[in-house]
Amino acid sequence: MKKSTNVFVCSECGYESAKWNGICPSCGQGNTMVEEIREPVSKKSGSKVRFSPSDVSQICVNSIDINEEVRYHTGFNELDRVFGGGIVKGSLSLLGGTPGIGKSTLLLQICKFLDKNLKILYVSGEESKRQIKMRASRLGVENENLYVMTETNLNKIAAEIEFTNPDIVIIDSVQTMNNPESSSFPGSVSQVKECTNTFLKLAKSLDITILLIGHVNKDGAIAGPKVLEHMVDAVLYFEGDAQTSYRILRAVKNRHGSTNEIGVFRMDSVGLQEVENPSMMLLAGKPQNASGICVACVMEGSRPILTEVQSLVTATSFGNPRRMATGFDYNRMALILAVLEKRAGYFFSAMDAYINVVGGLKLEEPAADLSVAIALVSALKDIAIDDRIIAFGEVGLAGEIRAVSNCELRITEAERLGFEKCIIPHYNFVTLKNPEKKYKIEIIGAKTIRQAVAEALNQ
Repeated sequence: MKKSTNVFVCSECGYESAKWNGICPSCGQGNTMVEEIREPVSKKSGSKVRFSPSDVSQICVNSIDINEEVRYHTGFNELDRVFGGGIVKGSLSLLGGTPGIGKSTLLLQICKFLDKNLKILYVSGEESKRQIKMRASRLGVENENLYVMTETNLNKIAAEIEFTNPDIVIIDSVQTMNNPESSSFPGSVSQVKECTNTFLKLAKSLDITILLIGHVNKDGAIAGPKVLEHMVDAVLYFEGDAQTSYRILRAVKNRHGSTNEIGVFRMDSVGLQEVENPSMMLLAGKPQNASGICVACVMEGSRPILTEVQSLVTATSFGNPRRMATGFDYNRMALILAVLEKRAGYFFSAMDAYINVVGGLKLEEPAADLSVAIALVSALKDIAIDDRIIAFGEVGLAGEIRAVSNCELRITEAERLGFEKCIIPHYNFVTLKNPEKKYKIEIIGAKTIRQAVAEALNQ
């Protein structure tokens, strides 16, 4: 009789090793090897699984009707946007975020707006039935077809799903589920993998929608093996601080839609409320006549969003100047500082430089480079930029302003919010058709970063 063996499994990539390693040989991550007990698998000698031709189903791709796809509308336009138009029937989705960010609140709230004919099963391994009822009453969730189950045993949950056959299943959370046939503890790599695989089979075989809630580790990634994100159809992340009222929902994987869309929510006493105009929210409270502030316009999927970029430049007290960026890539900030010194003649070598993006938004698009550069020079010269000026464009190493996509959408959004002057790349400016007649906003095409800064500071 074979005995159980101990193996070490990487929590990031699932690599298995007979001994512990400080750094995973497969993915290179440190301190991710977790010890697990592996039970032997009993096999009968000579037994083989044979399939008859009738067990294999195939269909011609030309006969597949793509119009058969069914999407459930959640009642939140922001959430439907992130999913690509609604939750797809028969899909398995994963929602992650820090504790207290609003994952359970959001999924319980959608039960209030979903079609009343849909049968919903809410499975919780963290809260009691009374706690769920209290939260549902606070959120105003009243649905005759909403059923609650408090269980962590995977076999019992799977049996209940197969017996009742609900339309939508919510699992809160996948890290609390456990397979009693496995000796590993709940939340381990093998347990999360087995539970997710079971839910995936249920979703595809029964054609039901399953929504999983996932915890995150100290690095901000969803706890468990990376294969967990590969198995599901969509992965959504809640961004933002749990101590603030605003939340940003972003799709990092979506087999049924775009991964560039975001949804903006605001947390209040009655739950999460969607913010239909994020630009107004991000620009609210913008200080007047303050140096080091410039408004940027970035594209989040098909939506242009205006946000405030703040900069602070001060003389350093140490030998090496300090650099810090919040909501903006640190390496990109260092590149812009180098270009400003070499190509434009603004010296930051003896200055501490800080960048902050208001509202918790992360600017990953290169179109925000020009706004960051103008904000840095404004803080260095201590000259305030006109509140009605907006700028966007990519900064090159030669000091040139490179073209960006969706220029007309950005200009239209800036004009709608009352801006009077827009600094854009020169290439985008020459491709516009009759900008004087089409837009009321003044549009300036800048070839170099020196020219763009001069236009913004009126120098």
